[in-house]
Amino acid sequence: MRHFWRKRTISLVPGRWLSFPAGLWGLFLALAPLVAPGAAHGAEQPKLALPIRCEPGRDCWLVNRVDLDPGPGVRDYACHGRTYDGHKGTDIAIRDLEVMNKGVAVLASAAGIVRGGRDGMADVDFTKKGGPKIESRECGNGVVLAHGDGWETQYCHMRRGSVMVRLGDKVEKGQQLGLVGHSGRAQFPHVHLSVRLKQKIIDPFAGLGRTENCRPGPKPLWEPETLARLGQDTTAVFHVGFASGAPKPDAARAGRLNGKTMPAIAPALVLWADIYWVNEGDELIISITAPNGTVLTRRAQSIKKTQARYFGFAGKKRKLQRWPEGVYRGEIVLRRVSGTAKKMEIKVTRDIEIR
Repeated sequence: MRHFWRKRTISLVPGRWLSFPAGLWGLFLALAPLVAPGAAHGAEQPKLALPIRCEPGRDCWLVNRVDLDPGPGVRDYACHGRTYDGHKGTDIAIRDLEVMNKGVAVLASAAGIVRGGRDGMADVDFTKKGGPKIESRECGNGVVLAHGDGWETQYCHMRRGSVMVRLGDKVEKGQQLGLVGHSGRAQFPHVHLSVRLKQKIIDPFAGLGRTENCRPGPKPLWEPETLARLGQDTTAVFHVGFASGAPKPDAARAGRLNGKTMPAIAPALVLWADIYWVNEGDELIISITAPNGTVLTRRAQSIKKTQARYFGFAGKKRKLQRWPEGVYRGEIVLRRVSGTAKKMEIKVTRDIEIR
C-alpha cells in the first residue's frame, strides 16, 4: 500500500507542476465506463456553461454527443445518432489547425477544484501512420474538476503546453483552463467535455430523472442559454474555400487553403466544403460564378450515406491563357429534403479575387 500511495511529480508547463499518487495517475483521466443519465436523483447537480470561448454555429460546432445506447448501437439524447459507439462526452470543434494555433480558450463549465490533469502530449491525429501511442491516455492533455457531491467535469484534447491550472487549484466558472488542441484520441481540434456523477457518465442534455427519450430531460445540466446554443441541428457547412487544383482534406483542415486571392495563371479554380453530419439523400450543390455573372461551374450530387464528416469539391480547369481578373463567388448549398429528419437548407458563400 505504501507503493500505491507513493507520490510522483508530473511536469506540465514551465514553472507549473502537478503532484499525484502514482497508482491513481491513470485513474484521474480515465473516462468512466458507465452511462447513467438517471443516476442519483437526490444529488445537487451543477449548471454548466459552455466549455469553450466561441460562438456555436459561427466559429465552433457541436459534433458528437454522449452515446446513451448500452449496447453496440448508437443513440444520442435526441435519438439522432449524432455520436459513435461508447462516446462518453460532448465534442465541440473549432474550424481547423490554423485557428487552433492562434489559440481558443477551454473554459471551466462550473466552479470547482482541480482533481487531476495532464500536459505534454503532441497535437497529432492518432490515426495517421506513425501517430502517438494513446492507450490509457485517450483524453490527451486535459483537466479534471471536482464540483462536490460526487460531480466531476473532464476537459480533453487540450493543446500541448497550454494547461494553466494545477492540482488543488480553486477554479471559477468561466475561468480559462488551457487551449483547444488535438491531443490524445482526436482526429480534429476540439474540446471533449465529460460529466460524471460518482464515476458514472451523465449526459448534460439529458440530466437526471429523464423519463422520455428523444428530447432533453426535465433538468438538463446546461444553463438555459448554453442549452439553446447547443440544442440546434448538428449538421453544419463549417469550412469553405478555394483551391487551384483538387484539394486534399488534410491541407484544408490544416488551414493551408484559406487564401483570399489566386493568380490568374492558376491551373484550375475549385470550390471545396467541409461538412459535419450529412444524411443519406442530402443534396449538395457546389457552384462558382465569374465576375461578369456567368456561372462557371455547377455540380449537384446526392449524398450516398450518413456520415459524421464529409469533404466535397467541384471546379473547372483553366482553358484560357489567364483567368479573367475580378472577384469570383463560390456557393455551397446543402438541402435535406428526404427521410425522417427535419427538412432544411444551408447556404454558404465565399469570394476569391483573381489577379
